[in-house]
Amino acid sequence: MPVVKIGVSRQVVIPKKIHDELGLTSGDFLDVELREGKIILTPKALVDKQIEKRLAEGIEDLKQGRTYGPFDSAKDMIQSLRGSRRSKMSRRA
Repeated sequence: MPVVKIGVSRQVVIPKKIHDELGLTSGDFLDVELREGKIILTPKALVDKQIEKRLAEGIEDLKQGRTYGPFDSAKDMIQSLRGSRRSKMSRRA
């Protein structure tokens, strides 16, 4: 079992082997719990990584101008979406 030292700012370094085994990356969150006199660190996903990836893709679409709208109403948006679906289907035929 690895031994780590508490730094000046109460920081603890997670050994690389454990860090890699858990698939942790910089900026990840850990849930900290005190249980029977022991500190338990558990990786905590505040935003699911799949959702995070989809958000990044959406932001990239916005940057590249791949957007529809603006729309005056939800009805207008739905009509636009249905029209774009039809045009994609007709291209396949």
